[in-house]
Amino acid sequence: MSEKIIQSLSYTSLVNAAHPLPATYIPPDLVDCGLPFDAPPGDSRRLLESRTAMHAHALFMAAHRAGLSLYGISGYRSYERQKKLFTGSPYVAAPGTSEHQSGLALDVSCPSVSLELTEAFSVTPEGCWLTENASLYGFILRYPKGKESVTGVPFEPWHIRYVTKSLASYLHMTGLTLEEYHLFSSE
Repeated sequence: MSEKIIQSLSYTSLVNAAHPLPATYIPPDLVDCGLPFDAPPGDSRRLLESRTAMHAHALFMAAHRAGLSLYGISGYRSYERQKKLFTGSPYVAAPGTSEHQSGLALDVSCPSVSLELTEAFSVTPEGCWLTENASLYGFILRYPKGKESVTGVPFEPWHIRYVTKSLASYLHMTGLTLEEYHLFSSE
């Protein structure tokens, strides 16, 4: 991506191995999301792009009203942090290819799975609720089961990505991934 495109990174932008962010990219308006989080105050994992944080807050409050306990595990990650985490595991993106660097992605979990990032989250009440309701707040489950060959990433029921309410609703209704949306919208 060119620097001009990066300065205007949209909520619908595709970030993956084929569409990486430069090492220098830092979202211009990161804020502490103010959510229940498995990270102490001041930790950069608590940061999200400001509009994403606002919608994540609404999502978490709705879950709370439904009697559920969602926790943030990891929001923003710098290129350098991703470089330290990268081990070659299919669950950890290479530096520049992680949506966390965009400030638009959030990993979530719940107490019943010990706040772990595990496939077991998908069958918890929180995971089931998230699958059904994330799109109402502008989020998609970014790496759905059965779409591994499309996204290039294993099933991650804990990884949500803000894409706007209209696009999230469309992707939820059609079952398309962000990759498929970009492929079909460019034809």
